[in-house]
Amino acid sequence: MKKKIIKKNKNLWGGRFSEKPSELMVKINASISFDKKLYEKDILASKVHAQMLSNQNIITKHEENKIIKALDQIQKEIKNNKMKFKNEMEDIHTHIENRLIELVGSIGKKLHTARSRNDQVATDVKLWVREENQIIDNLLKELQKSLIIKAEKNIFSIMPGFTHLQVAQPITLAHHLLAYVNMFGRDRLNIHDLIKRHNYSPLGSAALAGTTFNINREQTASNLGFYSPMNNSLDAVSDRDFILDTLNLSCSIFIHLSRLAEEIILWSSSGFNFINLPEKFSTGSSIMPQKRNPDAAELIRAKSGRVLGNYVALFNVMKALPLAYSKDMQEDKEPLFDSIETTKTALKVMSGMIDEISFNQDNMLNFCNEGHITATDFADWLVENIKLPFRDAHNITGKIVALADKRNKQIHELTIQDYKSIDKRINKEIFKKITLEASVNSRKSLGGTSPENIKKELVFAKEKWLDE
Repeated sequence: MKKKIIKKNKNLWGGRFSEKPSELMVKINASISFDKKLYEKDILASKVHAQMLSNQNIITKHEENKIIKALDQIQKEIKNNKMKFKNEMEDIHTHIENRLIELVGSIGKKLHTARSRNDQVATDVKLWVREENQIIDNLLKELQKSLIIKAEKNIFSIMPGFTHLQVAQPITLAHHLLAYVNMFGRDRLNIHDLIKRHNYSPLGSAALAGTTFNINREQTASNLGFYSPMNNSLDAVSDRDFILDTLNLSCSIFIHLSRLAEEIILWSSSGFNFINLPEKFSTGSSIMPQKRNPDAAELIRAKSGRVLGNYVALFNVMKALPLAYSKDMQEDKEPLFDSIETTKTALKVMSGMIDEISFNQDNMLNFCNEGHITATDFADWLVENIKLPFRDAHNITGKIVALADKRNKQIHELTIQDYKSIDKRINKEIFKKITLEASVNSRKSLGGTSPENIKKELVFAKEKWLDE
């Protein structure tokens, strides 16, 4: 069965062709369904390009004014859903140019002088990514603020710290929450570095080799907020590192979001019961009326795989492309757009959950009466007071733990006679060392969990992350 062929070709690139592409080609070639969200950036870059062409006497001032006025009208039309998008016109750049020509005639055809869709799309996406990364930075800041506010209220709230998901040592809830403030802070530093590293303009590189026209790329770069033009036209039109770095950033954010989401899921379970899930970010069961499910946290955890998949997908698209532009690069936008939107939504949801979560402090404290949680403090006391090498102290404490297990007790529930049966040098002062409060308060080393440290860390965190 023959594929249907549409006769004649009126595309912007159609001068060399006598027939239109098949309907199947139109379908696979079109990107307007997703790249239409670039319209504001495309119009902005087109205005700047028109101004430069006028300043360089490549078009007249009158032509510049007509083009810019028409571009303003087109922007309003798209914003108000007045433009009809068609797959036959492929992408947002062609839609805008076609409409421009409809409005101002042959003058509109001059706008594409000294540029190509290759440098045009690279510029548009760079502008969009830069703005979206700044939005994500603000959302990360809001999440940090939510965590810091919760930490301020829980400086003295004691909870079990875990290694291998086994009870390890007592810590403060504030200390735990501030760990995530640091994680998301590194993501913000990555954003700042990413923006700086890629803030150079492709515009004016044309298809791949530059242009014969006497253009001013420094002017267009400056007017678009770039530091300067990219200095190699081949690199400028074929570079997608700024997208890969952004997708990598989303992966990093989601690693941190997913870890926090996992803890929320665990803490809300009946086995832990550390938190009360906010109803605004929970769902119920269709059959079990008692259920309150942590679906928001579970979805954040799951979407980390989706975002990672987007990064891997584009990485594979780019890994073997020869210079310069290839249509393969059209596949950069859908994973980018999806990851950005998914990241923004997840950050908003996580901030909302943190704001609304309440902590069951008594349950966290009671959980600390499991797993011999102050055993390390016991060993430290032996080092400090009996002057034992730590490995010897560790061995003695291990024997005391074994004795406590044998008697189905925690080490702090044993008597002084029990301790002395293991080592006669132990005295009653040990009981002061192995309380939960003493354990937490004694962790005064830099970065430790003591409330004294946490108060300083909160001041530092607010100055570093919230006062920028």
